Amino acid sequence: QVQLVESGGGLVQPGGSLRLSCAASGSIFRIDAMGWYRQAPGKERELVANIHNDNSINYADSVKGRFTISRDNAKNTVYLQMNSLKPEDTGVYYCNADVWTGRIVLMNYWGKGTLVTVSS
Repeated sequence: QVQLVESGGGLVQPGGSLRLSCAASGSIFRIDAMGWYRQAPGKERELVANIHNDNSINYADSVKGRFTISRDNAKNTVYLQMNSLKPEDTGVYYCNADVWTGRIVLMNYWGKGTLVTVSS
């Protein structure tokens, strides 16, 4: 009923930048929180950043000052601008959203993920 599609991942050198996008589509009444998670090889999935309806934002300590999350409610899209990338940022980045569907049911959705590789 609702799909999240990520884009923007790829290979980048240390110190470089990438911008990830996640677009939600389907039967959407309203989206509450949207966020980005990542999973590095051999590690647990962790929160990178999220943004709520009141525009409050949370960042993982490891990305503060380097990453910026934003959203465009008219496009049902969330972005993650990643600057000064480090090899430790390598992983699969997943979009997540809390969505009030057209049936007025609150559901949590995950995207399929996009791979970010930071390497020289």
